[in-house]
Amino acid sequence: MNPEASPFCPGHLAPAELFTGRQNEAGHLCGMVRASNRGKLKTGFIIGERGIGKSSLVSNVRRQAETQHKALAAHVYLGDVKDLPGLMRETFKELVRQNADKQWYAPLQKLFHEHIEEISLFGTIKLNLPQEKLPKTHYEFADALRKLLVSMKGKRKSLLLILDDINGLAESSDFAHWIKSFVDGMTTSSEKTIPLCLLLVGLEERRRSLIKNNESVSRIFEVIHIAPWSDDEVLQFYEKTLSFENVPRTVLEKLMPFTGGLPTLAHELGDAVWHVAENKRIKTEEIIKGVVSAADVIGRKYLKPGILDAIRSERYRSILRKIATAATTGHLKFRKSEIQRKLIAGEKKVLTNFLQRMKKLGALETDPEARGSYQFPNHLHKLYFQLEAQRAKKNKVTSFLLLLLNNRTP
Repeated sequence: MNPEASPFCPGHLAPAELFTGRQNEAGHLCGMVRASNRGKLKTGFIIGERGIGKSSLVSNVRRQAETQHKALAAHVYLGDVKDLPGLMRETFKELVRQNADKQWYAPLQKLFHEHIEEISLFGTIKLNLPQEKLPKTHYEFADALRKLLVSMKGKRKSLLLILDDINGLAESSDFAHWIKSFVDGMTTSSEKTIPLCLLLVGLEERRRSLIKNNESVSRIFEVIHIAPWSDDEVLQFYEKTLSFENVPRTVLEKLMPFTGGLPTLAHELGDAVWHVAENKRIKTEEIIKGVVSAADVIGRKYLKPGILDAIRSERYRSILRKIATAATTGHLKFRKSEIQRKLIAGEKKVLTNFLQRMKKLGALETDPEARGSYQFPNHLHKLYFQLEAQRAKKNKVTSFLLLLLNNRTP
Protein backbone atom coordinates (compact mmCIF):
# COMPACT_ATOMS: atom_id res chain seq x y z
CA MET A 1 0.00 0.00 0.00
CA ASN A 2 1.07 3.59 -0.44
CA PRO A 3 3.59 4.32 2.38
CA GLU A 4 2.61 7.99 2.39
CA ALA A 5 -0.97 7.04 3.23
CA SER A 6 -0.07 5.11 6.39
CA PRO A 7 -2.41 6.15 9.22
CA PHE A 8 0.17 5.19 11.86
CA CYS A 9 2.52 7.70 13.50
CA PRO A 10 5.44 5.79 15.11
CA GLY A 11 7.75 7.96 17.18
CA HIS A 12 5.21 10.77 17.51
CA LEU A 13 2.40 11.66 19.90
CA ALA A 14 -0.89 10.03 18.97
CA PRO A 15 -3.32 12.53 17.45
CA ALA A 16 -6.63 13.00 19.22
CA GLU A 17 -8.52 10.87 16.69
CA LEU A 18 -6.22 7.88 17.29
CA PHE A 19 -5.99 8.18 21.07
CA THR A 20 -7.15 4.83 22.45
CA GLY A 21 -8.11 3.58 25.90
CA ARG A 22 -6.89 5.25 29.10
CA GLN A 23 -10.39 6.62 29.79
CA ASN A 24 -10.03 6.07 33.52
CA GLU A 25 -6.58 7.68 33.70
CA ALA A 26 -7.57 10.61 31.48
CA GLY A 27 -10.75 11.12 33.49
CA HIS A 28 -8.79 11.08 36.73
CA LEU A 29 -6.26 13.64 35.49
CA CYS A 30 -8.99 15.90 34.13
CA GLY A 31 -10.62 15.64 37.56
CA MET A 32 -7.40 16.98 39.06
CA VAL A 33 -7.57 19.93 36.64
CA ARG A 34 -11.17 20.62 37.65
CA ALA A 35 -10.15 20.56 41.30
CA SER A 36 -7.42 23.12 40.57
CA ASN A 37 -10.09 25.29 38.94
CA ARG A 38 -11.63 25.50 42.41
CA GLY A 39 -8.37 26.76 43.87
CA LYS A 40 -6.83 23.45 44.99
CA LEU A 41 -3.20 22.60 44.36
CA LYS A 42 -3.03 19.17 42.69
CA THR A 43 0.22 17.31 42.08
CA GLY A 44 0.69 14.01 40.30
CA PHE A 45 3.50 11.77 39.09
CA ILE A 46 2.61 9.72 36.00
CA ILE A 47 4.75 6.59 35.68
CA GLY A 48 4.93 3.71 33.22
CA GLU A 49 7.46 1.83 31.14
CA ARG A 50 8.98 3.18 27.94
CA GLY A 51 6.57 3.17 25.01
CA ILE A 52 3.49 2.90 27.23
CA GLY A 53 2.02 6.18 25.95
CA LYS A 54 2.57 8.50 28.94
CA SER A 55 3.27 11.54 26.77
CA SER A 56 0.31 10.86 24.47
CA LEU A 57 -1.94 10.55 27.51
CA VAL A 58 -0.92 13.88 29.05
CA SER A 59 -1.02 15.54 25.62
CA ASN A 60 -4.62 14.43 25.30
CA VAL A 61 -5.36 15.65 28.84
CA ARG A 62 -3.79 18.99 27.99
CA ARG A 63 -6.16 19.37 25.01
CA GLN A 64 -9.16 18.57 27.21
CA ALA A 65 -7.95 20.94 29.94
CA GLU A 66 -7.80 23.80 27.44
CA THR A 67 -11.01 23.11 25.53
CA GLN A 68 -13.29 21.77 28.27
CA HIS A 69 -11.93 23.07 31.58
CA LYS A 70 -10.62 26.56 30.71
CA ALA A 71 -7.06 25.87 31.87
CA LEU A 72 -3.91 27.62 30.70
CA ALA A 73 -1.66 24.68 29.87
CA ALA A 74 1.87 23.81 28.78
CA HIS A 75 3.45 20.42 28.08
CA VAL A 76 7.17 20.95 28.80
CA TYR A 77 9.81 18.44 27.65
CA LEU A 78 12.91 18.55 29.86
CA GLY A 79 15.08 15.77 28.46
CA ASP A 80 18.17 17.96 28.02
CA VAL A 81 17.55 20.11 31.11
CA LYS A 82 19.78 19.38 34.10
CA ASP A 83 19.36 22.43 36.35
CA LEU A 84 16.72 24.74 37.79
CA PRO A 85 17.41 27.75 35.53
CA GLY A 86 16.88 25.46 32.54
CA LEU A 87 13.60 24.24 34.04
CA MET A 88 12.35 27.81 34.54
CA ARG A 89 13.40 28.91 31.06
CA GLU A 90 11.75 25.93 29.33
CA THR A 91 8.55 26.31 31.36
CA PHE A 92 7.98 29.96 30.48
CA LYS A 93 9.14 29.44 26.89
CA GLU A 94 6.62 26.66 26.33
CA LEU A 95 3.82 28.58 28.03
CA VAL A 96 4.33 31.35 25.49
CA ARG A 97 4.99 29.13 22.47
CA GLN A 98 2.15 26.64 23.00
CA ASN A 99 -0.44 29.37 23.57
CA ALA A 100 0.65 31.72 20.79
CA ASP A 101 -2.28 30.70 18.58
CA LYS A 102 -4.89 30.85 21.33
CA GLN A 103 -7.41 33.62 21.82
CA TRP A 104 -6.02 34.31 25.30
CA TYR A 105 -2.47 34.92 24.04
CA ALA A 106 -2.55 38.74 24.41
CA PRO A 107 -2.01 38.77 28.21
CA LEU A 108 0.95 36.37 27.82
CA GLN A 109 2.43 38.54 25.11
CA LYS A 110 2.06 41.62 27.28
CA LEU A 111 3.65 39.88 30.26
CA PHE A 112 6.70 38.68 28.31
CA HIS A 113 6.79 41.33 25.57
CA GLU A 114 10.38 42.42 26.20
CA HIS A 115 11.64 38.85 25.94
CA ILE A 116 9.69 37.66 22.87
CA GLU A 117 11.44 37.50 19.52
CA GLU A 118 9.75 36.76 16.21
CA ILE A 119 12.22 34.53 14.38
CA SER A 120 10.38 33.36 11.26
CA LEU A 121 7.93 34.47 8.60
CA PHE A 122 5.49 31.91 9.93
CA GLY A 123 5.17 33.44 13.38
CA THR A 124 7.52 31.10 15.22
CA ILE A 125 8.26 32.60 18.61
CA LYS A 126 11.44 32.48 20.64
CA LEU A 127 11.44 33.55 24.26
CA ASN A 128 14.80 35.00 25.29
CA LEU A 129 14.94 34.94 29.07
CA PRO A 130 18.37 35.77 30.54
CA GLN A 131 19.25 33.80 33.66
CA GLU A 132 19.12 36.93 35.84
CA LYS A 133 15.45 37.35 34.87
CA LEU A 134 14.48 33.85 35.96
CA PRO A 135 13.02 33.05 39.40
CA LYS A 136 15.75 32.04 41.83
CA THR A 137 13.65 30.45 44.58
CA HIS A 138 10.44 28.48 44.78
CA TYR A 139 8.80 31.60 46.26
CA GLU A 140 9.72 33.65 43.22
CA PHE A 141 8.47 30.91 40.90
CA ALA A 142 5.15 30.79 42.76
CA ASP A 143 4.85 34.59 42.53
CA ALA A 144 5.56 34.44 38.78
CA LEU A 145 2.79 31.89 38.32
CA ARG A 146 0.38 33.99 40.37
CA LYS A 147 1.16 37.01 38.22
CA LEU A 148 0.61 34.92 35.12
CA LEU A 149 -2.82 33.75 36.23
CA VAL A 150 -3.87 37.25 37.35
CA SER A 151 -3.18 38.39 33.78
CA MET A 152 -5.51 35.61 32.58
CA LYS A 153 -8.43 36.54 34.84
CA GLY A 154 -11.72 35.94 33.07
CA LYS A 155 -10.02 33.95 30.32
CA ARG A 156 -8.45 30.94 32.08
CA LYS A 157 -9.38 29.42 35.44
CA SER A 158 -6.24 27.47 36.33
CA LEU A 159 -2.78 26.48 35.22
CA LEU A 160 -1.81 22.97 34.07
CA LEU A 161 1.95 22.39 33.98
CA ILE A 162 3.17 19.06 32.61
CA LEU A 163 6.88 18.43 33.18
CA ASP A 164 7.78 15.51 30.92
CA ASP A 165 10.97 13.51 30.31
CA ILE A 166 12.67 14.59 33.54
CA ASN A 167 15.67 12.28 33.05
CA GLY A 168 18.32 14.96 33.64
CA LEU A 169 16.57 16.58 36.57
CA ALA A 170 15.66 13.36 38.38
CA GLU A 171 19.27 12.84 39.46
CA SER A 172 19.57 16.41 40.77
CA SER A 173 19.30 16.88 44.52
CA ASP A 174 18.69 20.59 43.84
CA PHE A 175 15.57 19.73 41.87
CA ALA A 176 14.31 17.26 44.49
CA HIS A 177 14.70 19.82 47.29
CA TRP A 178 13.27 22.61 45.14
CA ILE A 179 10.14 20.71 44.07
CA LYS A 180 9.51 19.66 47.68
CA SER A 181 9.90 23.26 48.91
CA PHE A 182 7.70 24.59 46.10
CA VAL A 183 4.81 22.23 46.86
CA ASP A 184 5.11 22.67 50.64
CA GLY A 185 5.35 26.44 50.23
CA MET A 186 2.17 26.44 48.18
CA THR A 187 0.21 24.40 50.69
CA THR A 188 1.37 26.34 53.78
CA SER A 189 1.34 29.85 52.31
CA SER A 190 -0.85 32.43 54.04
CA GLU A 191 -1.73 33.71 50.58
CA LYS A 192 -4.40 32.09 48.46
CA THR A 193 -3.12 28.88 46.82
CA ILE A 194 -2.46 29.11 43.11
CA PRO A 195 -5.05 27.17 41.10
CA LEU A 196 -2.37 24.86 39.77
CA CYS A 197 -2.25 21.26 38.58
CA LEU A 198 1.38 20.10 38.37
CA LEU A 199 2.10 16.77 36.66
CA LEU A 200 5.50 15.09 36.42
CA VAL A 201 5.93 12.36 33.80
CA GLY A 202 8.63 9.70 33.79
CA LEU A 203 9.78 6.19 34.55
CA GLU A 204 9.40 4.73 38.03
CA GLU A 205 13.18 4.76 38.36
CA ARG A 206 13.13 8.57 37.93
CA ARG A 207 10.61 8.90 40.76
CA ARG A 208 12.83 6.71 42.94
CA SER A 209 15.83 8.90 42.10
CA LEU A 210 13.95 11.95 43.34
CA ILE A 211 12.94 10.15 46.53
CA LYS A 212 16.54 9.04 47.06
CA ASN A 213 17.59 12.69 46.96
CA ASN A 214 14.73 13.77 49.21
CA GLU A 215 12.60 11.09 50.89
CA SER A 216 9.77 13.55 51.53
CA VAL A 217 9.11 13.79 47.78
CA SER A 218 7.28 10.46 48.06
CA ARG A 219 4.37 12.07 49.92
CA ILE A 220 3.79 15.18 47.82
CA PHE A 221 2.76 13.45 44.58
CA GLU A 222 -0.19 11.27 43.80
CA VAL A 223 1.18 8.39 41.70
CA ILE A 224 -0.77 7.53 38.53
CA HIS A 225 0.50 4.26 37.04
CA ILE A 226 -0.08 3.67 33.33
CA ALA A 227 -0.51 -0.02 32.55
CA PRO A 228 -0.14 -1.68 29.13
CA TRP A 229 -3.16 -1.81 26.86
CA SER A 230 -5.42 -4.80 27.27
CA ASP A 231 -5.97 -7.08 24.26
CA ASP A 232 -9.32 -5.37 23.69
CA GLU A 233 -7.64 -1.95 23.66
CA VAL A 234 -5.01 -3.16 21.16
CA LEU A 235 -7.79 -4.36 18.87
CA GLN A 236 -9.69 -1.12 19.42
CA PHE A 237 -6.61 0.82 18.34
CA TYR A 238 -6.14 -1.17 15.14
CA GLU A 239 -9.84 -1.08 14.33
CA LYS A 240 -9.92 2.68 14.84
CA THR A 241 -6.74 3.26 12.85
CA LEU A 242 -7.74 0.99 9.96
CA SER A 243 -11.50 1.52 10.15
CA PHE A 244 -11.76 2.93 6.65
CA GLU A 245 -9.88 -0.13 5.31
CA ASN A 246 -12.34 -2.62 6.82
CA VAL A 247 -9.58 -5.08 7.78
CA PRO A 248 -11.12 -8.23 9.35
CA ARG A 249 -10.70 -8.60 13.12
CA THR A 250 -9.16 -12.04 12.64
CA VAL A 251 -6.27 -10.37 10.80
CA LEU A 252 -5.83 -7.64 13.40
CA GLU A 253 -5.75 -10.23 16.18
CA LYS A 254 -2.55 -11.64 14.69
CA LEU A 255 -0.71 -8.45 15.62
CA MET A 256 -1.68 -8.70 19.30
CA PRO A 257 1.05 -11.14 20.47
CA PHE A 258 3.75 -8.69 19.41
CA THR A 259 2.57 -5.40 20.92
CA GLY A 260 2.93 -6.23 24.61
CA GLY A 261 0.19 -3.65 25.13
CA LEU A 262 2.59 -0.83 24.21
CA PRO A 263 1.20 1.92 21.94
CA THR A 264 4.72 2.57 20.62
CA LEU A 265 4.97 -1.02 19.38
CA ALA A 266 1.42 -0.95 18.02
CA HIS A 267 2.30 2.03 15.83
CA GLU A 268 5.63 0.55 14.70
CA LEU A 269 4.06 -2.81 13.86
CA GLY A 270 1.05 -1.31 12.13
CA ASP A 271 3.21 0.99 10.04
CA ALA A 272 5.59 -1.83 9.06
CA VAL A 273 2.74 -4.11 7.99
CA TRP A 274 1.17 -1.25 6.03
CA HIS A 275 4.43 -0.77 4.12
CA VAL A 276 4.79 -4.44 3.08
CA ALA A 277 1.12 -5.20 2.38
CA GLU A 278 0.21 -5.31 -1.31
CA ASN A 279 -3.43 -4.33 -0.80
CA LYS A 280 -6.14 -3.92 1.81
CA ARG A 281 -6.58 -7.68 2.23
CA ILE A 282 -3.59 -8.20 4.55
CA LYS A 283 -2.23 -11.75 4.61
CA THR A 284 -0.53 -13.66 7.44
CA GLU A 285 2.79 -13.73 5.56
CA GLU A 286 2.62 -9.93 5.21
CA ILE A 287 2.17 -9.62 8.96
CA ILE A 288 5.27 -11.79 9.46
CA LYS A 289 7.29 -9.63 7.06
CA GLY A 290 6.01 -6.52 8.80
CA VAL A 291 6.94 -7.80 12.26
CA VAL A 292 10.49 -8.65 11.14
CA SER A 293 10.80 -5.21 9.51
CA ALA A 294 9.47 -3.55 12.67
CA ALA A 295 12.04 -5.40 14.77
CA ASP A 296 14.81 -3.82 12.70
CA VAL A 297 13.31 -0.38 13.23
CA ILE A 298 12.87 -1.00 16.96
CA GLY A 299 16.50 -2.08 17.25
CA ARG A 300 17.78 1.06 15.54
CA LYS A 301 15.44 3.53 17.23
CA TYR A 302 15.01 2.27 20.79
CA LEU A 303 17.98 0.11 21.78
CA LYS A 304 21.43 1.34 22.71
CA PRO A 305 24.11 0.62 20.09
CA GLY A 306 26.14 -1.34 22.66
CA ILE A 307 23.30 -3.84 23.03
CA LEU A 308 23.16 -4.44 19.30
CA ASP A 309 26.93 -4.98 19.18
CA ALA A 310 26.89 -7.35 22.16
CA ILE A 311 24.42 -9.80 20.65
CA ARG A 312 26.35 -10.26 17.39
CA SER A 313 28.26 -13.14 19.03
CA GLU A 314 26.87 -16.50 17.87
CA ARG A 315 27.17 -17.94 21.37
CA TYR A 316 25.45 -14.94 22.96
CA ARG A 317 22.73 -15.05 20.33
CA SER A 318 22.12 -18.71 21.03
CA ILE A 319 21.72 -17.93 24.76
CA LEU A 320 19.47 -15.03 23.92
CA ARG A 321 17.28 -17.20 21.68
CA LYS A 322 16.72 -19.63 24.55
CA ILE A 323 15.93 -16.79 26.97
CA ALA A 324 13.57 -15.12 24.50
CA THR A 325 11.67 -18.28 23.61
CA ALA A 326 11.25 -19.01 27.33
CA ALA A 327 9.40 -15.70 27.63
CA THR A 328 6.98 -16.08 24.72
CA THR A 329 3.92 -16.41 26.94
CA GLY A 330 3.81 -12.64 27.57
CA HIS A 331 5.95 -12.60 30.70
CA LEU A 332 9.10 -10.50 30.82
CA LYS A 333 10.78 -12.58 33.53
CA PHE A 334 12.88 -15.76 33.56
CA ARG A 335 15.00 -17.75 36.02
CA LYS A 336 18.71 -18.27 35.47
CA SER A 337 18.42 -21.89 36.61
CA GLU A 338 15.75 -22.61 33.97
CA ILE A 339 17.90 -21.14 31.21
CA GLN A 340 20.99 -23.08 32.34
CA ARG A 341 19.15 -26.35 31.80
CA LYS A 342 18.63 -25.44 28.14
CA LEU A 343 22.26 -24.53 27.42
CA ILE A 344 25.09 -26.61 26.03
CA ALA A 345 28.43 -26.73 27.88
CA GLY A 346 30.10 -23.83 26.07
CA GLU A 347 27.07 -21.59 26.62
CA LYS A 348 26.88 -22.42 30.31
CA LYS A 349 30.45 -21.18 30.77
CA VAL A 350 29.62 -17.70 29.46
CA LEU A 351 26.06 -17.35 30.84
CA THR A 352 27.10 -15.35 33.92
CA ASN A 353 29.23 -12.99 31.82
CA PHE A 354 26.38 -12.65 29.33
CA LEU A 355 23.85 -11.72 32.04
CA GLN A 356 26.24 -9.24 33.66
CA ARG A 357 26.97 -7.56 30.32
CA MET A 358 23.29 -7.34 29.43
CA LYS A 359 22.57 -5.83 32.85
CA LYS A 360 25.34 -3.26 32.46
CA LEU A 361 23.93 -2.24 29.07
CA GLY A 362 20.38 -2.01 30.41
CA ALA A 363 19.12 -4.87 28.25
CA LEU A 364 18.21 -7.00 31.28
CA GLU A 365 17.47 -6.30 34.94
CA THR A 366 17.52 -8.43 38.07
CA ASP A 367 14.04 -9.27 39.28
CA PRO A 368 13.65 -7.58 42.71
CA GLU A 369 10.93 -10.05 43.66
CA ALA A 370 12.77 -13.33 43.09
CA ARG A 371 16.38 -14.26 43.72
CA GLY A 372 18.17 -15.67 40.69
CA SER A 373 15.59 -14.21 38.32
CA TYR A 374 15.95 -11.62 35.58
CA GLN A 375 13.56 -9.57 33.50
CA PHE A 376 13.47 -7.56 30.32
CA PRO A 377 13.10 -3.82 31.08
CA ASN A 378 10.09 -3.66 28.73
CA HIS A 379 8.39 -5.31 25.77
CA LEU A 380 10.41 -3.25 23.29
CA HIS A 381 13.53 -5.16 24.33
CA LYS A 382 11.80 -8.51 24.52
CA LEU A 383 10.29 -8.43 21.05
CA TYR A 384 13.51 -7.28 19.43
CA PHE A 385 15.56 -9.94 21.21
CA GLN A 386 13.12 -12.67 20.22
CA LEU A 387 13.34 -11.80 16.56
CA GLU A 388 17.04 -10.94 16.51
CA ALA A 389 17.84 -14.26 18.17
CA GLN A 390 15.82 -16.12 15.55
CA ARG A 391 17.57 -14.23 12.76
CA ALA A 392 20.66 -16.37 13.53
CA LYS A 393 18.70 -19.20 11.95
CA LYS A 394 16.83 -17.40 9.20
CA ASN A 395 14.85 -20.41 8.11
CA LYS A 396 13.24 -20.50 11.56
CA VAL A 397 11.98 -16.91 11.66
CA THR A 398 8.69 -17.68 9.91
CA SER A 399 7.94 -20.78 11.97
CA PHE A 400 8.85 -18.92 15.17
CA LEU A 401 6.41 -16.11 14.35
CA LEU A 402 3.69 -18.54 13.37
CA LEU A 403 4.07 -20.21 16.77
CA LEU A 404 3.73 -16.85 18.47
CA LEU A 405 0.63 -16.08 16.38
CA ASN A 406 -0.89 -19.28 17.71
CA ASN A 407 0.20 -18.48 21.32
CA ARG A 408 2.52 -21.49 21.43
CA THR A 409 6.05 -21.77 22.80
CA PRO A 410 8.73 -23.03 20.36
